[in-house]
Amino acid sequence: MSIDPRAMSQLLRLQLLNSSSLLSGGTDAAQDSETDFNALLQSIMGQPIPGASMQPDSLADWPELNNENNELLPSSLLGLNKSYTPLQFSAQTGSTDYDSLIDQASSRFGVDVSLIKAVINQESSFDSQAVSSAGAKGLMQLMDGTARGLGVTDSFDAQQNVQGGTQYLANLLNKYGGNEGIALAAYNAGPGRVDRLGIRNEEDLQQKLHLLPKETQAYISKVLGLKQIYE
Repeated sequence: MSIDPRAMSQLLRLQLLNSSSLLSGGTDAAQDSETDFNALLQSIMGQPIPGASMQPDSLADWPELNNENNELLPSSLLGLNKSYTPLQFSAQTGSTDYDSLIDQASSRFGVDVSLIKAVINQESSFDSQAVSSAGAKGLMQLMDGTARGLGVTDSFDAQQNVQGGTQYLANLLNKYGGNEGIALAAYNAGPGRVDRLGIRNEEDLQQKLHLLPKETQAYISKVLGLKQIYE
């Protein structure tokens, strides 16, 4: 089996980061780097990349579900988020059972197919019956109130869920001038929190990234990395 040398280099770098984080006591950073390491390794070996576990605040306009303590991200993980760009592998990710629904939503709302797939992967691992501990449902993890506002009557109906989730993502992209990083932060942590922090552009996001929950910081990085793979 031939392995892309860039991928092997990235694996070694992540393994080194994980080791250094453990030595310094940075368990959060170690866990995140281990997750990225395993995802890279599974991709090289031709295995699917599993989505992250569902979080209570996986969808957004429910700030009361979020951690309001705004814990600062360890410096090692902050550096990873700012500088680490997952590799775009030569191996094909293949089609999913929902490609036609995703294509329809992409055409209707003007959101890149690769971004929709990345969000679905991270939110639910393409499980249309997924339910989070907070009650977020379906492929893009819609809360019931959010689903109703988007006209979704059955969050377990894949077509309705993808259409509603993509519409919500499109609304966030429009709100934040097409900036995918900020839109993803709002999708995960809530637009209210993003707005309270005064995050309006890329410079704001870089300067205030550490004020967002650790989950949200990792979410942005992981989804944008998955988007590169799906492109």
